[in-house]
Amino acid sequence: MSTPPNDSIPLNPVRARLKEHQPCIGILVTMPSVPLTQTLAAAGFDWLFIDMEHGPLDIASVHAMIAATGGTRAAPFVRVPWNLPWLCKPVLDAGAMGVVFPMIRTAEEARRAVSAVRYPPAGERGYGPFYAPPRWGLSTAEYVAAADDEIVAMVLIEHREAIENVESILAVPGVDVAFIAPFDLALSYGKREGPDEEVREAIAVAERAILASDAHLGGLALDADQANGMIERGYRMIAMGYDALLIERASADLLGGINR
Repeated sequence: MSTPPNDSIPLNPVRARLKEHQPCIGILVTMPSVPLTQTLAAAGFDWLFIDMEHGPLDIASVHAMIAATGGTRAAPFVRVPWNLPWLCKPVLDAGAMGVVFPMIRTAEEARRAVSAVRYPPAGERGYGPFYAPPRWGLSTAEYVAAADDEIVAMVLIEHREAIENVESILAVPGVDVAFIAPFDLALSYGKREGPDEEVREAIAVAERAILASDAHLGGLALDADQANGMIERGYRMIAMGYDALLIERASADLLGGINR
């Protein structure tokens, strides 16, 4: 098999780290910016959460952003706008190493998500890997042979119905990561101000179920102390906020001590 562009980097660095139960630290990228993506990929993140659900990103931007992670340890993951195979295919064919599926509420929805990232007979992904092989450092034949085992399927647990069905969702073969999204989850309970005690109890239910399953536990942290606490509790896929928040914080630090 061909080696990746940097032979010290596994085909899918996140898949390799998860196999060793090592934490994977990422950040959401919502801006359609290749230079920003290059900068974040080179900064040391394990994965970039490229967001087509809430960010103003089209497939051309996503393709360029995936390519911008080449030669780094940062695995490009893409959140598709909805759990539909035709939305999933182009991001995989652009070279995504993981797909994030929003609002997974039932086992059947989880099965559809897993099927979308696997070639037949395991799934229903169509053939058309025109740009993925060069991002992965493989020939087309090598990529097709490796893709089913290497691509990560991540489902978002962000609705109260998902909490009710969490064990059946996690029982679906091929769900690699179950990521708890606390603010959407809170909204589904009617809590616009964020998680309250009821929502925190729901999060605890999901945490216990995910830790008892074959899936890896994922979630959101907004600082290093929070991330370290989550790692101690078994979280392995952690997103550290998003690009605009990073810029806002850095700008506040720069401007905060200036007398104007």
